[in-house]
Amino acid sequence: MGEVTLKIENVECTYGTTRILKNISFEIKPGDFVGLIGPNGSGKTTLLKSISRVLKPRVGIVLLDGKDVYTLKAKEVAKKVGVVPQETPIPFQFTALEIVLMGRTPHLGWLESEKERDYEIARTAMKIANCLHLSDRIFAELSGGEKQRVLIARALAQEPKVLLLDEPTAHLDINYQEEILNLLKRLSGEKLTILAVFHDLNLAARYCDSLILLNQGEIEAIGTPEEVLTPENIKRVYRIEVLVKRHPITNSLYLIPFLTSNPQTDACDDFTVHLVCGGGTGTPLMHSLLKQGYRVTVGAVSTLDTDYEATTYLNVPVVTLPPFSPASDDAHRIHLELVGRADAVVLTDVPIGWGNLKNLEAVEVALRKGIPVIMVGETPFEKRDFTGGEALERLIRLKDEGAICVKSLNEVLTVIETLRRSCRACRGKSTQKPLSEARGRPLEAFE
Repeated sequence: MGEVTLKIENVECTYGTTRILKNISFEIKPGDFVGLIGPNGSGKTTLLKSISRVLKPRVGIVLLDGKDVYTLKAKEVAKKVGVVPQETPIPFQFTALEIVLMGRTPHLGWLESEKERDYEIARTAMKIANCLHLSDRIFAELSGGEKQRVLIARALAQEPKVLLLDEPTAHLDINYQEEILNLLKRLSGEKLTILAVFHDLNLAARYCDSLILLNQGEIEAIGTPEEVLTPENIKRVYRIEVLVKRHPITNSLYLIPFLTSNPQTDACDDFTVHLVCGGGTGTPLMHSLLKQGYRVTVGAVSTLDTDYEATTYLNVPVVTLPPFSPASDDAHRIHLELVGRADAVVLTDVPIGWGNLKNLEAVEVALRKGIPVIMVGETPFEKRDFTGGEALERLIRLKDEGAICVKSLNEVLTVIETLRRSCRACRGKSTQKPLSEARGRPLEAFE
């Protein structure tokens, strides 16, 4: 079976008097790629902190190669455990190579400077992480995906046995997600032990060998993706019904949320909300809007997108795009027609790359036509921009020209209800033509 690299025994962590983790026990062997999943507040980041010596457990023990990490010197642990946090503010003008060289610090003596061997290890780590070409670039000026690769290279420069990552794909466009997760998968095949926090369950199912599902600070389930990602587990922990299927191309599991009750048929059904979303950012909102009786449309999303899968099961009209392709003129035209029929447009917290940049054009058109636009999300605009600045300028312009900015799903629902009441008072009963004939059918087929 091989030596156990990382073992957690009966760990309990607290912040003050609040208990965050309770009776956590598991072990990870060399070369395992393990995903840590669970709702917000379930203790995922706290668990990483306890393993990396940032937060000492009140009860229990963290063993690295059979030794308690809290009895080891910090430098000794840093030689074996690399950490890639979700956010790493770098206030100074360091180059990417200088950032990666910081990973060599545990291997240097007091006041010792880096030698040629340290530079070689740093450059090798950057080559593995596909960021060697960024060596002379200022870290603060890099894109989100480039920064993430540099931080992974910094961790690899430590020559660790264990790599801990807190949401390695957070706020990244789909191409960066694929690139980073393929890199991690390859590293695990070279006997690097990886424990990573995931919010996207479909990505976790595709790339991880096993999963640990946390719920309110306790392990709800542990095992292979097939053992953990069951409809029963997801309903119990996330309080949502899902279908669990096999992807026809990757053969990995993927989850599709669906509506468990018929939409209400009260006065909301004369109000249409159009969602500009992607990457699963629109699915919870689709679900909530339909349960409250609103009519919902979506666009434009790839046929491989999680939000597209949700539209097929929620019976929502959607403008589709071919995988990994920008919107064609025809698809964009249909999207604009759909936007023009909406009473409100919601732009979710979706990353904007060249492939979905035209979606911002559709939102701009809505605002110019006087259709209320709601922009949702806590992610700063600059972290959502993967177009070199064009998306950032448009997002800022949308905000300046009157888009309503909110931070949560509940706020979206509150604003939409206010708009609906105002709309009904002004125009009376809706005279819009129903979209029932289009429900559940990709609108790119409608000419």
